[in-house]
Amino acid sequence: MGSAVIDEGIPLAEVLVQANRVQAVVSQVRGAMLAPENRKTPPRYYTGDVMGLTGLDKNAMDVALRKRTLPVGKLGVGNRREFTLQELQAWVRHYKADALRPTGAHAVTIAVANFKGGVTKTTTALTLAQGLSLRGHRVLVIDTDPQGSLTTLFGILPDTEVRRDDTMLPLVEGAQASLRYAVRPTYWSGIDLVAAAPLLFGAEFELSGRMVMDAGFQYWRVLELGLRDLRQDYDVIIMDTPPALSYMTINVLMAADGILMPLPPNALDFASSAQFWQLFGDLTTRLPSVQDKRFDFISILPTRVESTDAAGSTVREWMAAAYAEKLLPVEIPKSAAAGAASANFGTVYDEAVGSSRTVRRATDAADRLADAISVHCLKAWRRQLARSAAA
Repeated sequence: MGSAVIDEGIPLAEVLVQANRVQAVVSQVRGAMLAPENRKTPPRYYTGDVMGLTGLDKNAMDVALRKRTLPVGKLGVGNRREFTLQELQAWVRHYKADALRPTGAHAVTIAVANFKGGVTKTTTALTLAQGLSLRGHRVLVIDTDPQGSLTTLFGILPDTEVRRDDTMLPLVEGAQASLRYAVRPTYWSGIDLVAAAPLLFGAEFELSGRMVMDAGFQYWRVLELGLRDLRQDYDVIIMDTPPALSYMTINVLMAADGILMPLPPNALDFASSAQFWQLFGDLTTRLPSVQDKRFDFISILPTRVESTDAAGSTVREWMAAAYAEKLLPVEIPKSAAAGAASANFGTVYDEAVGSSRTVRRATDAADRLADAISVHCLKAWRRQLARSAAA
């Protein structure tokens, strides 16, 4: 009998080959979806959208159009009046001025955090930013995840279109004192971006290195200090975090006024969320000068919810018992519309307005999230003004 052939397993070199193959396919897909000649654009809006966001009825809308003090859009197919995103925002800012950031207040910073992957954290961050911008808010979005998924959703390729000076890295290194250098506009009017790319993995090493060189270096305050001069330029700053409790994540959480945790009603995800809070709490007790840190809100958002999932219903009961008033009265359903939008590197707000009943259901849930966070922001601004008056 001949000797048996021994299966020696998969060598490391094959892993690297596999990595290159997968990256090549990903680049082809993203390149086709996000090619320079195929840049993302926001959808068009109609009279009903303007009325819905401003609270105007048809008669009041007609009167306002006749006055022509606000953008009147243009007549499109079927004699329907169409508005651009910027035109829609002008109407909202005019009629909903009382819901916007008051004079003397500054941006509310929100960390979208959960160190478990697959909970729709990145999609939630962009969806919330778009929803708030549709309500007239000026939003800065910061991608702190080296994978650059949020950057990709904006139609920017992290591997080829993001330089180190487009990311947080110079701030982390100490070469910059403000993050302003990295702010760029996006395809979505009212939202600016600080991008991320794989090179941002170096931020962890930079922070640890600065701690070794300077015993008094407060690594957890780098982002907080880097945002100070930007907080007057925006109403809301939304920060997407890596799926880990890293130095970068701690920076984001300590720079935040509010924390939003997307949490699917799944037993493992629920258990992981308990670990997140325990580890975060344990870590902060070891950080000097943070004991007076206060958050304006901590909100738990049920995501990927399936109404027919009996096990999920049980976990939602656990979530209600554990998080009480911190559990938002909003659920983001698992839907075909959200899946299709994600496959196209976007969110439900990127889909054509009124394109289908499924899309409308998904955007209704996103609208409720934006409304809930808007209420939190109003309360936060009032606290800011009250503290300023008392100082």
